[in-house]
Amino acid sequence: QLVESGGGWVQTGGSLRLSCTASGGTFGRYAMAWFRQAPGKEREYVAAIGWSGVSIDYADSVKGRCTISRDNAKNTVYLQMNRLKPEDTAVYYCAADVNFGYLKTPGGAGDSKRYDYWGQGTLVTVSS
Repeated sequence: QLVESGGGWVQTGGSLRLSCTASGGTFGRYAMAWFRQAPGKEREYVAAIGWSGVSIDYADSVKGRCTISRDNAKNTVYLQMNRLKPEDTAVYYCAADVNFGYLKTPGGAGDSKRYDYWGQGTLVTVSS
């Protein structure tokens, strides 16, 4: 089970840190990712991190503004978001790939089909 938290309302230019805590399984072996879905739009890849935290990947839309990290001792993955824009408004979901701890799979880090478990989402609203 994956549970996200940390969403909320923030003004343009502000920051938020999202958390996703896993229960059950062996978190330290999983690749983890963040996706988001804005109203009326398809789900979009945001960032991913390999099992050890060394391999990291970002979507171009958030590169330089977001930092993904993980604490395997706490079974938690984080997404620090800075310089937020109204277009970042979305429900943010974390996802776990329990079969591959590495990011380099045929579909790549942003392939939603590789992720087996998803959280319920946390809403981020950025006002202009």
